[in-house]
Amino acid sequence: MRRNIPSLQSLICFESAAKHASYTHASQELFITQSAVSRQIQQLEEYLGVMLFSRTRHGVDLTEAGKQYAKSIKPFLQGIEKSTSDIMMHKGLGGTLKLAVVPTFATRWLLPKLHKLNAQHPEITVHLETSTKPFLFNENVFDAAIFAGTQQQIEHWPGIQAHYLMDEEVVPVCSPKLIKSNFPHAEMTDDHSFNLSDEELLQLPLLQQTTRPSIWQEWFQAHQLQHPKPFDGQRHEQFSMLSVAASHGMGMALIPQMLIEAELRKKELVIASNKKLHGSRKYYLVHSSQDSSPQIQKFVDWVLQELHLIS
Repeated sequence: MRRNIPSLQSLICFESAAKHASYTHASQELFITQSAVSRQIQQLEEYLGVMLFSRTRHGVDLTEAGKQYAKSIKPFLQGIEKSTSDIMMHKGLGGTLKLAVVPTFATRWLLPKLHKLNAQHPEITVHLETSTKPFLFNENVFDAAIFAGTQQQIEHWPGIQAHYLMDEEVVPVCSPKLIKSNFPHAEMTDDHSFNLSDEELLQLPLLQQTTRPSIWQEWFQAHQLQHPKPFDGQRHEQFSMLSVAASHGMGMALIPQMLIEAELRKKELVIASNKKLHGSRKYYLVHSSQDSSPQIQKFVDWVLQELHLIS
């Protein structure tokens, strides 16, 4: 049976004209004449039985039906383009994996290790984009995501298969100069750690995370400490920003240790106390439950190997 699908050329012309709100700009982008664009869109409107554009003195505007249709077809056209590029690039032997990932995890853990994936699976090309919130895989062009969230968020994320990676375990860190300037007799317990007393910890200025405004309060409560102002201090959005502020002596921050291994090795940061906080967030690798391509499975296995969760 013939599928109820309009011509690809008319869809491409419509998508370009919708993006630019102009037949002229669409013709320039597609290297065809303006009349050819107009003709393709007219044929599409006749096929659909719906007006997609309204003509104005200054060009064209999408109708409400046109706006809905443009939004609906865009990810499918991108998917066709992506699949075509993949098979041309990899000759059917591999593919591109478009990954959404939380920002600091991407820069601090994943990117420094991607050369290992490339050595093990040269047929896979990874494209990274940062994202911090759940999304519907059938409405996005992502193949998979590395997500930091709660078990409840994962359970209520429809249409996914989730692979647990690790718990989020944060530690209090700061510049070694900040400790020495406040407590000159403090001694390190190992190459990158102090174990300050409760009284000393309460004297250090705090650095806050904008998206986790109660994290210090949670840490103090977990260790039965009473801080007079647990919500005070400079606020920064991401762990990477907190680590820079802390390394410049601006205060003490709570950061997952796995995200600051480089700073600890260089002694730009030190762990101020062995008191940790096991947060409610966990890291997961998620992908559509309907899609388990060889590239996704290879990437899942590689991440789990790097975390020593499988041999």
